[in-house]
Amino acid sequence: MDIFEADDNSTPLTAEEKDGLKLKWITLRSELNEAEARNIAQAQLWLASNRKKEICSATFLRNLHKKMFGDVWVWAGEYRTSERNIGVAPYQIPVKLMQLFDDVKFWIENKIYSNHEIAVRLHHRLVQIHPFPNGNGRVSRLMADILSQKLEGKSLYWGNTNLVDISDVRSKYIAALRKADAGDYSDLIAFTDYSNSLRTSST
Repeated sequence: MDIFEADDNSTPLTAEEKDGLKLKWITLRSELNEAEARNIAQAQLWLASNRKKEICSATFLRNLHKKMFGDVWVWAGEYRTSERNIGVAPYQIPVKLMQLFDDVKFWIENKIYSNHEIAVRLHHRLVQIHPFPNGNGRVSRLMADILSQKLEGKSLYWGNTNLVDISDVRSKYIAALRKADAGDYSDLIAFTDYSNSLRTSST
C-alpha cells in the first residue's frame, strides 16, 4: 500500500510533494502518522509560549503549520502551488486568507456570532481554502482551538478521536463540513460542542 494513499476525503500529494518527505526511512503509513503526531506534539509545546501572539494572521498560520510538520516535510509552512480537488486556486490563497482573518476580527469586535461559532467558521473557511499541500484539517482544527481558548478558555470538541483515520466519527465530521459548505453550520457547531457530546454519550 502506498504510504501516501488518500481516502476520498483526503488531499492527494503531487509527486514533487511526496519527494518532500524528510524521513526517508519511513515505509509504512503508520510510521508516517507517528512521525507527524510527534511533530504536532512539539508544536503544542511551542504554542504554550506563543499564545499571546496575534493568531488571526497568515504569518501565524504558516508558522504554526511549519511547527506542526517541519520535522517531516520540507514544504511545511509553504502554500501549495498546485490545483486540488478541494480549495481555492493557489494564486488566491494569500488574498482569501487575508479576507478570512479580517472577517474573524470583524465577527469578534462586533459580536456577529457566538464565540463558539466564530471558531467553527474559522476552521471551516481554512479547510475550504486549503492553503497547504497537506495537514490542512489538522492545522485548521488547532487554529480553531487556539481561537476558542482565547475567546472562551476552552478548546472545541473533535469527537474524542483521531480525525485523520477513517471512522464513523470522521464520516460525521466530513458530512458536517459539507453541510457548512452550503452555508448551514448547525451540524458542525453541534459536532464541536462538548455539552452536546456529553448529552450524546449519556443516552
